[in-house]
Amino acid sequence: MVVGKIISIFDISVEVILSDESVKIGDILALEDNYDYSFEVVSINNVSATCISLGTTRGLKKGSEVVKLSEGIQIEYSDNVLGRVFNSYGDLIDNKEFSSINKRTINHDTVSLKNVDVTADILWTGIKVIDFFAPLQKGFRMGLLGGAGVGKTVLIKELIHNVYSSINAHAVFVGAGERSREGKELYEEMKESNLLDKMSMVFGQMGDNPVSRSKSVYSGLTLAEYLRDEKKQDVLLFIDNIYRFIQAKSEIATELKQLLIENGYPADMANEISKIEERISSTEDGSITSFQAIYIPADDYNDEAVQTITSYMDGQIVLDRKIAELGLYPAIDVFKSTSKLVDVEKIGERHFKLIEEVLRYLTRYNELEEIIAILGIEELSEEDKSIFYRSRKLRYYFSQPMFVAEPYTNIPGQFVKIEDILIDVENILNGSYDNVDESKFLFIGKYHE
Repeated sequence: MVVGKIISIFDISVEVILSDESVKIGDILALEDNYDYSFEVVSINNVSATCISLGTTRGLKKGSEVVKLSEGIQIEYSDNVLGRVFNSYGDLIDNKEFSSINKRTINHDTVSLKNVDVTADILWTGIKVIDFFAPLQKGFRMGLLGGAGVGKTVLIKELIHNVYSSINAHAVFVGAGERSREGKELYEEMKESNLLDKMSMVFGQMGDNPVSRSKSVYSGLTLAEYLRDEKKQDVLLFIDNIYRFIQAKSEIATELKQLLIENGYPADMANEISKIEERISSTEDGSITSFQAIYIPADDYNDEAVQTITSYMDGQIVLDRKIAELGLYPAIDVFKSTSKLVDVEKIGERHFKLIEEVLRYLTRYNELEEIIAILGIEELSEEDKSIFYRSRKLRYYFSQPMFVAEPYTNIPGQFVKIEDILIDVENILNGSYDNVDESKFLFIGKYHE
């Protein structure tokens, strides 16, 4: 049934004069004779509706009649989502046959406060450097910072592999405003690693319009909520890149002539971020634990968008190019990587004090490197020599062979339990391994028998 007629078109913004009072914000409208032209209603003013186009507006004409398709963008909400690749609007883009069982709108309320579980278990990943320095709790939101070529994709694949192996958790990957080529590479790598059937993927690619780039996050969240609420599983959610979501929202706000704040961000930026982050939580049935890549514009950590996003994070994992250049993987900067779980009440006094001691050693090691470069190692005191050599062993120890990298390294992957990590770190710090060559600690799992 015809519900209105287009009266103006401006890039992605379309104005429709309504002939049906049932149309409301969030509804999807389309041309009566061509559903390829579709729009989401974002505001209603008396007899007209302002819409944003879900695709191109090229070829669209004033006076065209529109019909109502659905009450919001919908995506598959069934077991069929695993192993599949969707676009932001819930359509499959993997060229495989598909029979829909059930669909659900991507916009809905967050979990009720009474159903949120804040006492969820610790989520051990089997990756030494993460479990020791930045342990996760189910339902945590972790920022993942790092540029291209530092091992971000390998780390994501390893997390999916290890968490699925240990607690049978599936994963959802959301590509928001990233390159199409990178999305295709990730798809092929997951396929080769036999991880594709353990995850779902949603892509709103860089070349898409800003509406697609922003909706990809909501679609991915809906898939994750299905696995948590209906399958009662613990889910890993990867968003790459959450900053691009804000950029897309800024472009939409500009098109709609809405009020912008400093640096061109939308005035309701904090509200938009909260809608995303509050849907990422634990319940009694399951949990959604997220890793969100955050682009830092001009390396400015004080940028308003970065500050707003990180305020919702429970921790961050920072990948560093200098560490990658040393050949130490995963190339995680232990000084910048943090977690709210690093608390004596949560991880225990033993683990907490070991973190403090290791960071003290590594801080002193960085100072000693400069002294050695000038004066030579013989000028160090015996205590500083011990700190220097033990710190090198610690740096090597926190490298690790990855399961998903086995085809390239020919080194079997290792899943290391936290108790084994604590024992090895204690032994390195107390001098038990002083006579062991430091090369023995490079790319191993646990060291002690």
